[in-house]
Parts: sequence; C-alpha cells; structure tokens
Amino acid sequence: MDGHSRLTPRPLGTLDPVQQRPTARFEELVAGPEPDLAAALDEAAALLAAHANPGLDVGAVLGRLDELAAGVQVASLAGLRHHLFEVVGFDGNHRSYHDPRNSFLDAVLDRRVGIPISLAVVTMEVGRRLGVALAGVALPGHFLVREGDGSAAAVNYVDPFRSGRLLDRDGCEALYRSMFGETAPFDDRLLAAVGPRAILTRMLANLRSIYQASGDARSLGWALRLRAAIPAATPAELADRASAQAALARFGDAAVTLEQLSTVLPRARADRARATAALLRARLN
Repeated sequence: MDGHSRLTPRPLGTLDPVQQRPTARFEELVAGPEPDLAAALDEAAALLAAHANPGLDVGAVLGRLDELAAGVQVASLAGLRHHLFEVVGFDGNHRSYHDPRNSFLDAVLDRRVGIPISLAVVTMEVGRRLGVALAGVALPGHFLVREGDGSAAAVNYVDPFRSGRLLDRDGCEALYRSMFGETAPFDDRLLAAVGPRAILTRMLANLRSIYQASGDARSLGWALRLRAAIPAATPAELADRASAQAALARFGDAAVTLEQLSTVLPRARADRARATAALLRARLN
C-alpha cells in the first residue's frame, strides 16, 4: 500500500471554484451524506478557514497535509505521532488559547500550534492519508483522537494538545476529573467516536464564543451562518444567527433565517418570528 496517497483523491483542479465560493462549497459538503463529509473533513475545515482568510488556496492547504503524510516513515499510529509531535513539533497553544487562529487549519499548519480540536483534525487527516483509522472524541472540555472502534478500554487515545501523548481509558478518565473534579460522574460513552458534523459544529461553537467575547460582529456572522448550514442547528443558534445578520444590516438574510427558525418553533413563537422577518424585509424597501 502506498501510505502517502490520499484515500479519496480529489484532484486539486476540481477545487478551483471553491476559491470563489467557500460558503456555498461548505454548505454543499455538510448537507451531503456524513460518510462523504468524513472523506472531506480536511476540505471543510479549510473552507471554514477561508472565511477568515479570503482568497485562501484551499487546494494548497490540502497539499500541505499530503506533505505531512509523506514525511511519516512508518504508516502507524506510533509513526504518525512521532512525525507530527516530535519531528514537526505540533503542540497546543497554551499561551494564547483563545486566539481565533488556533481554529483555522491553514494557521495551525503554519504556526504548528492550535487548540485540541484543530490539532485533532490535522492528526486525523494525516492518519487518513496513511490508512491509519482515527476518529474524534468530544470529551467535554478537551477534544481527543482515538484509534479503532472497539470498547473504551480496548483502544488507544491521543491528546494532540499535549504533544500527542498517548492515553488509555483510565488516562482519559483522569484527564476528565482533572477538569471537572474527582467526584464528577464519568461514563465510557464520553469516549465514543464522533462524526465530522459534530467536529465542525464544535469548531464553529468555539469561534462563536471567541467572536461574541471580542465583539467581532462580522466574523460572528459568518461563523453562525456556517453553523446553521450544518443539519440539526438548534433554534437558539438560528436566533443568534438572525440577530448577528440584523446587526450587520443584512436584513434580507436575517429574514430568511427567522423564517427557517419559525419552522421549528411552537406556533405562537413561530408567528412572532415570521412577523419579525416581515418587518426586516420592509426595511429593504
């Protein structure tokens, strides 16, 4: 097996239109079947980054993941960890955890630092190129990577935020209790694998918190739009998106979001959402 080839090749030439429509392409990916999205998580993460860095060459970002995979000497979890975390030196950004660049795939590759989930995406996507099957683990407060699909006690876990250290099931529980206290209830279900939609949703939730705290309404607007494009957006998230759009005077977009929200609300609240949408449309005249 050629360990350095992409498992699902997408010729870079096919990505050219993405440079002009990152939002549309992201929405197309997340709306499709989850197995297809799993084979394009790298692209979706790069498209997310393109909203913060307009004109980003998405194909070049994917090529850099190919180059990382090509540098792995042994196509195994041990070989992957050695190359990414010892040779290349990826690690968590412990000094500036809330820097939004920690969530952008291109910046993580440039700076070799990030937050747990973005470093997990790098680890998983390089692993996919090598044929090393890895999945994300949405442990509350700290994202991990797991190898294999067996029981919690039968698989290895990687903590990309702490130089790719290897954990077993008990190590994961100890990490969890270090964050939430010794009496915090722990269940092996917390170590279950999560899919690409959950990963992208969590990445966007992190950015939403950062942009809300900094008052960056424009960036908050695109983060909410991308989150709302992922199936199963919550009513609260749709409401936040409409508020952000209205704050940016994007009244037509806000009206569309409110009308979408009205379809998942009880009748009285749905009527209010539609009425507000009508008022926003009136402001366009």
